[in-house]
Amino acid sequence: MDKLDRKILELLQKDGGLTAAELAERIGLSKAPCWRRIKRLQEDGVIKQSVALLDARSLNLGTTVFVTLKTANHSEAWFERFVKAVRDIPEVVEIHRMSGDVDYLMRIVVPDIDAYDVVYKRLIAAVEFKDVSASFSLETIKYTTALPLSYMKLD
Repeated sequence: MDKLDRKILELLQKDGGLTAAELAERIGLSKAPCWRRIKRLQEDGVIKQSVALLDARSLNLGTTVFVTLKTANHSEAWFERFVKAVRDIPEVVEIHRMSGDVDYLMRIVVPDIDAYDVVYKRLIAAVEFKDVSASFSLETIKYTTALPLSYMKLD
């Protein structure tokens, strides 16, 4: 990858709907080579997919809950049940396996606390946990899906 690839990625992270022609014009490249670069970035898995980012509050999903999970069972069977359970809960939008005292960290979006309680009950009915702790976000200070590209290794 080179500086032109990085510029393409920077622009696409800001607006995934830009066409190859629009990107080409902004980075000073003709349309065909720009399109080939985009295609290569997609084929190489650098660009995983293009999506529309939706406003959660506009969709009545104004409550974000961060849930820490601890388990006493680290078996493959438990993990498979856990993955299946959370995969089928659309309110769970992010999950991370953690190091340290907490095994998993989840981000859940719901309309309110009552809706979180429904998700919580569904989760604990599907899988056994040692501890489940929820923290409700009061304010989002920063939210971005854009990755910092300054660490990219350039050719």
